[in-house]
Amino acid sequence: HVQLVESGGGSVQAGGSLRLSCVVSGYTYSSSYCMGWFRQAPGKEREGVAATDSGCSTTYVDSVKGRFTISKDNAKNTLYLQMSSLKPEDTAMYYCGSWRCGMNPYSDADWGQGTQVTVS
Repeated sequence: HVQLVESGGGSVQAGGSLRLSCVVSGYTYSSSYCMGWFRQAPGKEREGVAATDSGCSTTYVDSVKGRFTISKDNAKNTLYLQMSSLKPEDTAMYYCGSWRCGMNPYSDADWGQGTQVTVS
C-alpha cells in the first residue's frame, strides 16, 4: 500500500519561499510511475502544479513556471517542491500524488494528506 506524507507548508509573506517535501513508502520507484504536486484552494478544483516522471522530464502549470522547481531524491524516496517568489494566489492545500504514467492522475493517483501553504 503506497503512503505519501507531505511536509514543509506554512505561512509566508508574498515574495517568500518554501520547500515542500513528500516522503513515499510502500513501493519502489519504477519507470512506470509519475509523481507530482497538486493544489486545491477553497471553492476551487484541484489543479496540477508540477510533475515528473521516472527520468528527468518535468512539467509545470504556466502560473508557476520560473518560480517553482520539482525535484526528487530517489535514495530518500522523497519528492520536493521548491517554491519561490510566492504570491497570495499560491495559497492552497498542496498534495503530493503518485500515479501510473499515462493514466489520469485525478482518478489513478495515490495522495498524501496535504500540507497548507498560506501567502499573505
